[in-house]
Amino acid sequence: MTEQTLPQVLRTDADGVATLTLNRPEARNALSMKLMGALIDALDAVRVDPTVKVVVLAANGPVFSAGHDLKEMRSDTRREAYAEVFSRCSQLMTSIVRLPKPVIAKVHAMATAAGCQLVASCDLAIAADTAHFATPGVNIGLFCSTPMVALSRNVGRKAAMEMLLTGRPIDAAEAMRIGLVNRAVPGDQLDAAVAELAGVLAAKSPRTLSIGKEAFYRQAEMGLDEAYAYASEVMTINMLTADAAEGIDAFIGKRKPVWRGC
Repeated sequence: MTEQTLPQVLRTDADGVATLTLNRPEARNALSMKLMGALIDALDAVRVDPTVKVVVLAANGPVFSAGHDLKEMRSDTRREAYAEVFSRCSQLMTSIVRLPKPVIAKVHAMATAAGCQLVASCDLAIAADTAHFATPGVNIGLFCSTPMVALSRNVGRKAAMEMLLTGRPIDAAEAMRIGLVNRAVPGDQLDAAVAELAGVLAAKSPRTLSIGKEAFYRQAEMGLDEAYAYASEVMTINMLTADAAEGIDAFIGKRKPVWRGC
């Protein structure tokens, strides 16, 4: 079976967690138009699936993702073709941010350029301690401008600029230090670490997680006074949900809450 006939994205579900796995290992999981489209479709599917509480984004092969498919991009050098690639990439990244469910990146190996952007776009990330991250476009005359958007919203400006201007890779420990990933763990513990975090999230009220995720990203773009006014309104709305009433009553009654998802 050739690579072209294989599914670009694999999905497995267990205990409220949907794992979406990039499946172009021979191409280092380069983000071709087809792969990006398949991942957007997979995210759209989990968005409306009430059985899914958490999403894990993983990858097959020796590389998490090498970024854009440069061979594909050089096969059509029209301005319109380039614009379509970057538009679809932006759609993919915003689909992750706007998905009303937490997304955890499970990074087992190198993530570069748009692959690094993919990690930065996820809500949480756990990496094997052997993984590396880079935005190396500057080395080939193509500044990583779209990866810059996600990177600069996750790490400090000086750290982001150093990655973008030098193109040098950083290891998982450094990625954790600057806030690109939450944890770096030995490779043989990666599955367990991701499963543990996903399990913690899956046990929460899905309605509360949805409210909180949307509010987090929206308030981050606001000024201080606007952010507090918006967050106060969000908390008021949250207090009126059935899950908030159940959670508070369960806390007072010293029992485990039973979430309704509303």
